[in-house]
Amino acid sequence: MERNISVVKDVNGNQIVVINDIQFKGRQNINWDEVEQYLKQYVGEFVEIAESKEIIYIGKDLPDEYAGSKYTAKLKGALAKAKANAAQGIPEMIEIAENKRFRENLAKKHNRNARFGWYRYDSRFALPIYDDLGEVLRYNVFHAELVIRHAEDNKLYLYDIINIKKETSTPPKL
Repeated sequence: MERNISVVKDVNGNQIVVINDIQFKGRQNINWDEVEQYLKQYVGEFVEIAESKEIIYIGKDLPDEYAGSKYTAKLKGALAKAKANAAQGIPEMIEIAENKRFRENLAKKHNRNARFGWYRYDSRFALPIYDDLGEVLRYNVFHAELVIRHAEDNKLYLYDIINIKKETSTPPKL
């Protein structure tokens, strides 16, 4: 599938994944089944985090978790649209991830797939805002946390993207 993605730096030198096309339109009813199907193209791929050189794998559990998690179910409006469209920039969001934090696995259901716990990383992405003529007015920038599971096979797998928040600073001119 064709992806129109770029990685840019803001005025503070922080990286942002710019997603130039809105694949999943509408703010009311995101078709999460379509998002899940879209994500299946990444299964089996892996991406290196530029800062730490860690390899993050994309396993077969990502599409279902990303589209069907409790976090996703609670999303409404612009944040639901942001998460749906962030799917297009997942490899780049992993690449620019930073600020690794560890969490122990506390859920019995994850004893196998997250045997060695969880990691969270910060990442950022931007989505275009269009005027009535379809021209880009500006970009909204979002902060997100990548949830990575440390599995029984000792590999790190992207599990979900959560805590998506629109940044309130002046949007960059991209």
